[in-house]
Amino acid sequence: MDSMINLVVPLFLVFFSSLIFGDITGVESSKHHHHHHHHHHYSYSSTKLFVFGDSYVDTGNIKKQEAVVPWAVPYGNTFPGTPSGRFSDGRVSTDYLAKVLKIKSPIPYQFKDHAGHDQLQYGMNFAIGGTGVFETTSSNFNMTYQINLFEQLIGDVYSPSDLSSSLALVSVAGNDYLTYVAKHGINIGIIQSMTQVIHQTKVNMRRIHALGVKKVAIPLLQPLGCLPFFAKDQKCNPNINTLVFVHNSALREVVANLNKETKQSAFMVIDYYNAFLTAFNSKGENPGSKRFETPYKACCGGLCGSVYKNGQKNYTLCDNPTSAFFWDGLHPTQEGWKSVYSALNLTAFST
Repeated sequence: MDSMINLVVPLFLVFFSSLIFGDITGVESSKHHHHHHHHHHYSYSSTKLFVFGDSYVDTGNIKKQEAVVPWAVPYGNTFPGTPSGRFSDGRVSTDYLAKVLKIKSPIPYQFKDHAGHDQLQYGMNFAIGGTGVFETTSSNFNMTYQINLFEQLIGDVYSPSDLSSSLALVSVAGNDYLTYVAKHGINIGIIQSMTQVIHQTKVNMRRIHALGVKKVAIPLLQPLGCLPFFAKDQKCNPNINTLVFVHNSALREVVANLNKETKQSAFMVIDYYNAFLTAFNSKGENPGSKRFETPYKACCGGLCGSVYKNGQKNYTLCDNPTSAFFWDGLHPTQEGWKSVYSALNLTAFST
């Protein structure tokens, strides 16, 4: 039966996606829409980055306890040399996008009360590992919760004029789907789940923009089937990547429709999907890219960061994280993220 589903689901997905996602772009209540018609150009000094989402962008919002990934050794061993709350051996997506914007990586929300103006001026990171658009198995903090936290700071910590040169990064890296698959396996019900995820993502992006954020960027889903968690024998799982393809097609359509609605190209996608593939297949010829011999193999294998009661490690570590694309079963290394960002065309952000 399973193999039958594995065969049928991709065909269903491709066939039904146009029907299902055709009606996603219905109109919701328009009373919250604020149309901003003045055009601001970023001046680098005043650009702020507000980050919402999950472990691909979280730079330290999970409460710090020794045994909790990503506060456990060996996380953070490349940068900053000790665990920093990032799900990687080093920097993550947020850090590289901040670099493109020529600002410092924004401070995690949980440290805001101890931050001075010099730290708050670059924006804030609300992302927390495990988050989905809806509640997921690993956390009760969904994306709506993060946007609520942001809204509470407007007028208090950030003025509307602060937001006029701001950019939001909204990371939806697949936790809703991982949660679904963990509970139900891959079956046709995931289509219903996907419809809801895409619809709520649209609501979230529209709301962030209506709160005054000038530009809203959302990454396309990376090829989930290539994560070490799903890849077998250095081969990606094609069924899972088919799901990703459907999600990404729907997301592109949502962004196009939001831009029509606001008439100002405020929304954009960041093409993680192709950037990840470029990095996987890189022969290392381009500046900033490198060749990964076994791209779908995690550097930190087993239960990364976990230790038995007697102190024995419950994981293995590769000799050199800079030679690996993936750090653990789900997350890129710093070198992986660096390669992804070198493959992306982000000229739109620096104008």
